[in-house]
Amino acid sequence: MAVFEGTFAQTEPLRFALVIGRFNDLVTTKLVEGCQDCLKRHGIDTNPHGSQVDYVWVPGSFEVPLVARQLALSGSYDAIICLGAVIKGQTPHFDYVSAEVAKGIAAAAFQTGVPVIFGVLTADTMQQALERAGIKSNHGWDYAMNALEMASLMRQLRPSMQQQYSSNSGALHGSLKSATLNNLPAQSEEKA
Repeated sequence: MAVFEGTFAQTEPLRFALVIGRFNDLVTTKLVEGCQDCLKRHGIDTNPHGSQVDYVWVPGSFEVPLVARQLALSGSYDAIICLGAVIKGQTPHFDYVSAEVAKGIAAAAFQTGVPVIFGVLTADTMQQALERAGIKSNHGWDYAMNALEMASLMRQLRPSMQQQYSSNSGALHGSLKSATLNNLPAQSEEKA
């Protein structure tokens, strides 16, 4: 058996995309700054004209999952960091948007096998959102740390899983074939 763990070193080959909701940009731009600070301190070139991080701005948090999925499908990124802010108002709109964004981001990761980090703040007030985007702490840093760790972990897992799959595929094919042959109904010699 083996133990796999993501690390925060050897980041030179890693590529990231940040998908940022423009709505509530007072909050989301601070989350971007937190992400950039973390990535820079771990050796990632965060320059938009560089080769390691791409930035994609979308109208709001609801549009984030669609773009994140498309970027993950491109095969160009080791992780996608989704940033947004959904702040509760006086209508149920908050509940619908935040639930669908969470489901969409999770689905993008499951469907593509690329880590898609949920960095969408859901807060009752603007004050709560700002506290989480820099006044007290900046969760953008945490989202970048998650992306670094998951990107590193997936790079370790892929070769191991491919090797395991290829070595087991012959045995699996043979066992499926014998299971199928053994479970075929016996042909009756009697004719009705």
